[in-house]
Amino acid sequence: MSDCLFCKIVAGVIPAKVIYEDDDVLAFNDIRPAAPVHFLLIPKRHIESLLTTTMEDQALLGKMLAVAPIIAREQGLGAGFKTAINTGLAGGQEVFHLHLHVLGTPQE
Repeated sequence: MSDCLFCKIVAGVIPAKVIYEDDDVLAFNDIRPAAPVHFLLIPKRHIESLLTTTMEDQALLGKMLAVAPIIAREQGLGAGFKTAINTGLAGGQEVFHLHLHVLGTPQE
């Protein structure tokens, strides 16, 4: 098994509050939330970062962006949200498994 934290979450070795899962991606709440709603959307397949993606990853990347607003709405963010992908050390990436942050505050 990989030493990757997110690969261990995908494998069920490390627990996470999973809010969405399909064959390709997994979404779970961030353990250090920066907003009232803050979840991470990751590919189940290990991809180190956006820097290491290729054109062969196009469908997976598109799926991540298409699924993000569906989950965001389910989490109460129908009025809007922020997304971020930290890429590489210089881009602030801390866990080297591609992940999309989705953050926001539910509107009443």
